[in-house]
Amino acid sequence: MESMLVEQLVEKYFQGETTIAEEKQLKAYFSSSDIAPHLVRYQSLFGYFETQKGTQFEQKLPLQPRKQSTVKWIGIAASFVVLFGLATFFLYPTEPKNEDLGTFDNPEEAYLETQKALLMVSEQVNFGMESVSHLKEYEKTKKTIFK
Repeated sequence: MESMLVEQLVEKYFQGETTIAEEKQLKAYFSSSDIAPHLVRYQSLFGYFETQKGTQFEQKLPLQPRKQSTVKWIGIAASFVVLFGLATFFLYPTEPKNEDLGTFDNPEEAYLETQKALLMVSEQVNFGMESVSHLKEYEKTKKTIFK
């Protein structure tokens, strides 16, 4: 084979544009004994492919991955959670308890209790507004610093 043709094929090979037939030509050329001196550096590359062709992968791979056993245990745990939830749902009654919900028969008594509740809410809102006043002071300070 001409050295010019081999050089072109090597360039095409390194650019990834060779066909399988051209690669076979290159392998055949570099496995022969008459190689041009300036192309000897590529002989080890193509010789490597020939030597590795005969080796076999020795290690046997397992057919089933180990991951399936964890999936099986996750499924078992999920089924126990569902069974526990169903047992809780059916064993405990869902009827409301008869508790005093704050209903009054006397309107005056209801009015007094409502006033107590609104006073408590008002105290809590006023307490919250005190903390907001600190934020206003922070805003003033921030505006003076970041002018």
